Amino acid sequence: MADTAPPEHNLQPPSTAEEDTPPPPPPPAVEPTATEPPLASVEVEPVKQESVTEAEEHHPAVTVVEKDTPLTEPPPEEPTLVAAEQVSVTVPEKEAEGVSVTESEKSKPADAKKIPESLVSFKEESNKVSDLSDSERKSLVEFKFLVQESIKNQTFTTGTAVKTQETQTPSTEITDLPQEVSIWGIPLLKDDRADVILLKFLRARDFKVKDSFAMLKKTILWRKEFNIEELVDEDLGDDLDKVVFMHGHDKEGHPVCYNVYGEFQNKELYNKTFGDEEKRNKFLRWRIQFLERSIRKLDFNPGGINTIFQVSDLKNSPGPGKRELRLATRQALHLLQDNYPEFVAKQVFINVPWWYLAFYTMISPFMTQRTKSKFVFAGPSKTAETLYKYVSPEQVPVQYGGLSVDYCECNPEFTVNDPATEIIVKPATKQTVEIIVNEKCIIVWELRVLGWDVTYSAEYVPNTDSGYTVNIQKPRKMTSTDEPVVSSSFKIVELGKILLTIDNPTSKKKKLLYRYKDKPYSD
Repeated sequence: MADTAPPEHNLQPPSTAEEDTPPPPPPPAVEPTATEPPLASVEVEPVKQESVTEAEEHHPAVTVVEKDTPLTEPPPEEPTLVAAEQVSVTVPEKEAEGVSVTESEKSKPADAKKIPESLVSFKEESNKVSDLSDSERKSLVEFKFLVQESIKNQTFTTGTAVKTQETQTPSTEITDLPQEVSIWGIPLLKDDRADVILLKFLRARDFKVKDSFAMLKKTILWRKEFNIEELVDEDLGDDLDKVVFMHGHDKEGHPVCYNVYGEFQNKELYNKTFGDEEKRNKFLRWRIQFLERSIRKLDFNPGGINTIFQVSDLKNSPGPGKRELRLATRQALHLLQDNYPEFVAKQVFINVPWWYLAFYTMISPFMTQRTKSKFVFAGPSKTAETLYKYVSPEQVPVQYGGLSVDYCECNPEFTVNDPATEIIVKPATKQTVEIIVNEKCIIVWELRVLGWDVTYSAEYVPNTDSGYTVNIQKPRKMTSTDEPVVSSSFKIVELGKILLTIDNPTSKKKKLLYRYKDKPYSD
């Protein structure tokens, strides 16, 4: 697919003409070998020290306490116990109704795997003219000159070639234009937003001005023939809302688009979408419409966010044997790669099936290094950790290991704007999150452990000499089939502390996510 919106089920080798064309469904969930394309089985980094530092800067009352409490019955796989850790969360009075959090530092796991070289993160280039090299600036000036001449001669809409004398010298001064040519709602040559768009076409063609101009011209003519402006407002139904949807942002601010190919396992939806040529054409129009609407929400000002972070979920994805899907994908791929250059910031493929490995090996030679540098592949066991590398847990949907759900009555307290804390729970250890409350209030929290297979409990310990405690949640064995996120609350009438405890008796480390907030109440 093109560098734009969610890649369709690309089942054909992408053209070498377009740099940013994402490949079809991703590679298998197998561990990389020396001869196989590496999958992103990258260990997500443990709790970031920056979160503690920020807390200290804004909340001087924050303290950190660590205790070692080994489990009494270690798993047989572990000959020795690893010291347990306790995270202390202090709630100072001046912080929102008296509650704030602090956590202990986590050292980087010694066994963290190095990112495969072919998956080194792609670094987006600057769209500010002042940051371009001399040769890139020269190409941009020449490109703008060709665009200006084409607008003057009205050849963008007629398809006639631009005639210019070889002795003409491009000028940085843009004269009054007899007509306006817009793309994605941005008039060309009117302001510096147009430079950002022109740079996309230049980068898609390695700053070769003539090739970039030819691509832009074909795109503008295609947009007119396809009636893009009318398509944007057309009602095409909501049957595919679960197949492709936008949800949250990555850590750099890019909107995240999820492509859920497994939805097409539904035979009724599959036939309704790809059953005949008319249905495939409607799907194509829906796909382009979704992409156009997403692009128009981007910021085309220099330095703005004008690319999309793509996540393609290959779980239960139909294989390459589906002829109708191949036809629709091939058609969509050509349109996207030819008309939507440089719109993908990163392509992350998750829940990659086994059969994709051979497919990826086959198409890899047809892709440029620039394109491949944007791809990240993860098998089912690494899906959540891979997403966390780029997207914060509070922004990741619950079904992919995060905490984010659409606002509803069942979860009204937290949104994507409420940050979560990540903690590594080591094998054979007990992890305790201690929330110390200095004012009467209601504490609301939610947490999840990826994969669970741990015991969770919660209790309240008042600051009294009587030594009693209140069981909020008795120790409960949590399995992978339980609800992914546990939510609870407690009304504080006596000052004290809430203890959230995770016992990990397994031989594997676990990822704990939690967040909380306080709410005032009146007696």
